[in-house]
Amino acid sequence: MQVFVTGATGFIGSALVRELLDAGHQVLGLARSEEGAKSLTAAGAQVHRGDVNDLENLRAGAANSDAVIHLAFNHDFSKFVANCEADRKIIEALGSELAGSDRLLIVTSGVAIVKARPGIPATENGATVSSQAFPRAASEEAAAAVAERGVRVAVVRLPQVHDPEKQGLVTYVVEVARQKNSSAYVGEGLNRWPAAHVSDTAHLYRLALEKTNGNAIYHAVAEEGVPLREVAEVIGKGLKVPVASITPEQAAEHFGWLGMFVGADIPASSELTRERLGWKPAGPGLISDLEKMNYFPG
Repeated sequence: MQVFVTGATGFIGSALVRELLDAGHQVLGLARSEEGAKSLTAAGAQVHRGDVNDLENLRAGAANSDAVIHLAFNHDFSKFVANCEADRKIIEALGSELAGSDRLLIVTSGVAIVKARPGIPATENGATVSSQAFPRAASEEAAAAVAERGVRVAVVRLPQVHDPEKQGLVTYVVEVARQKNSSAYVGEGLNRWPAAHVSDTAHLYRLALEKTNGNAIYHAVAEEGVPLREVAEVIGKGLKVPVASITPEQAAEHFGWLGMFVGADIPASSELTRERLGWKPAGPGLISDLEKMNYFPG
């Protein structure tokens, strides 16, 4: 089938384009720049030029496809609330184009929107917070709204998606450690973040595309929770800087905007996802990829 992919030239998107093409699908990838367009063409995909915030252009891309996978998101966390609300509008626009058909819309979210239960991993069917409590929930609120209008919707919730070059929010943790000359964790550092290798994540999106009937929620979680102390220790070794515990009160000053996340314990399960899709993640773990990083690129 022909699949319209936003964020097709990004970290996960690039891996997904290869995954879809290798499986025999056709890809129409959104590209804002000439460089991005060339990379899509080189991969064997078709190019849909435009910006993700041009809603009419997005509708045109969706109109020419059998399914849509929405991966694009602005990760400028200084404008987090605005970016989450922009994503709401994007999902609503894509949904309006797909309404009245059986074409699937796959929306990207995060496991952190599931209401925390101390010590218990978040599940696919767990209750979620509102966008007022956590702005990223706007994406799932929009997904639910378009589903109510008859659009077939699947939500893929992401953990920290990684390879030896990028690791989701951990990438920013590395940068803070480099700037501060100290690799820090909060308290005892026992709080956990779930993770998955980028290749496994791309494979999950393809399985969701091919196997989803009706509406569904999936967790792209290979590791339920990696303790942040372990992450900090590997980063400290890689950067050759001291590893230190800081208090929750010190987190905001030390980490900046990242301070709201680094002390959070957000383990997540993917048991239901594996059962429904037959997903069997096999890529390297987060710690393994952090150990392979080049901490001093030339």
